[in-house]
Amino acid sequence: MTEAADARRRPAALRDRLPALLARLEAGLVERRHVVRLALLTALAREHVLLIGPPGTAKSALARRLHRAFRGGAYFERLLTRFTVPEELFGPLSIAALEQDRYERRTEGFLPRASIAFIDEVFKANSAILNALLTLLNEREFDNGPRREPAPLICVIGATNAVPEDEVGEAFFDRFLTRLPVAPVSRAGFAALLAAGAAPAAADGDALDDADLEALAIAAAAVVLPPAVHETLDLLREHLTGQGRYVSDRRWLKTVRLMQVAAAAEGRDALAVWDLWLAPSCLAADAAAQEGLTEWLCARLGVREAFAPERLARVVEAFEKQAELEAVADDLDYDDSGRLRFGAGPADEVNDAKGAAAAVRMSFRRRRRYGAAHVGARTRQVDALRARIGGYRAELAAHRAELARWSAQSLWCDTALAARAGAHLEATDAALAGLDARAATARAAFEALPRLADDPGSLPEPIAHE
Repeated sequence: MTEAADARRRPAALRDRLPALLARLEAGLVERRHVVRLALLTALAREHVLLIGPPGTAKSALARRLHRAFRGGAYFERLLTRFTVPEELFGPLSIAALEQDRYERRTEGFLPRASIAFIDEVFKANSAILNALLTLLNEREFDNGPRREPAPLICVIGATNAVPEDEVGEAFFDRFLTRLPVAPVSRAGFAALLAAGAAPAAADGDALDDADLEALAIAAAAVVLPPAVHETLDLLREHLTGQGRYVSDRRWLKTVRLMQVAAAAEGRDALAVWDLWLAPSCLAADAAAQEGLTEWLCARLGVREAFAPERLARVVEAFEKQAELEAVADDLDYDDSGRLRFGAGPADEVNDAKGAAAAVRMSFRRRRRYGAAHVGARTRQVDALRARIGGYRAELAAHRAELARWSAQSLWCDTALAARAGAHLEATDAALAGLDARAATARAAFEALPRLADDPGSLPEPIAHE
């Protein structure tokens, strides 16, 4: 088999291997399914993960398991403090090199030679160490004396209790593509936590190698971004800009690439709008901000602005009000000869106590009547609105079916988010069904308008609406 054929085969084979691998990674880790899966996806994209949460929430256990998912690479782990020195991360100085006037480190067994690394309390080191880490994390290269050496680094998993606010810390923070909040196990999961005991180490079966990662990268580069995804990303960028939250061009590109890797790992050649649920973990710094972006996405994915219930409700209300006005409207009363009818009886008298009691006046007591042309025009307008609503509901049904298919086969789907989006689509459909019922009632009201004996053929003015 040629290398090109093998590269095409590997992503499909990877899709078959990943479920078992993920199951082993998740075994014994209570309420960590989404965190484990996003951490693995980030590593598949050769990016870095930041776990944000208090001590004792299985952050280090997750990192050690992630190392077992990749075959043959070295693992490095270190807890940083403000007293940490570069030798603890990058290796000791080489005495032999110093004797030859060279400033070099012996990096075997240290971060520059690791494929997966876990750095706990990652922002507690001094600025000199953080600056030294920037090149290693971003470029996968390490400056060792006069040489810049390539590093086999696949992914660094950082852990912290809080997001940094200083300039150096923020620059280092930006090197982590996904930021994953990790909370203590909930009350609902506490019994499962006690029953699980110490989490066993994940097995090495179905571990991935460099060839898998390379083939996946090639497949991801070919994944297409449909117009709907482009449009939503553009709206999301405007939304973040409006909130005063800056996201670099580099982070946008890496976010899209992460979604492409997710699609390629599932054997897809195009993104779905639902893949955008990966974006909050990349674009927002903490749990609160990520929840805000998730809410924003849940309210928009699968729902076009044109059929937002609030927008259509104003149109339906316009028809309802028009039908109500036309049903109670009075008209001038004409006699059989076409003249305005005047009355002189007591009911028609004007009593102003100045001698005008006997004056005749026009009668306005006849209810307005409408011709078939008028009623037909009104009902056709309502029918056009109901057809629009029916079309929108058909689109929603298609989106709901697409969401169900996507969530059923997705390796990276957050099931809680999928349920929220499904509930939102269902609620939108129910609102549209209610508006359709109101429009049908308005149509019946137009049909029930009092009719002229002879239709003059006049057409009504169209009802103004959005």
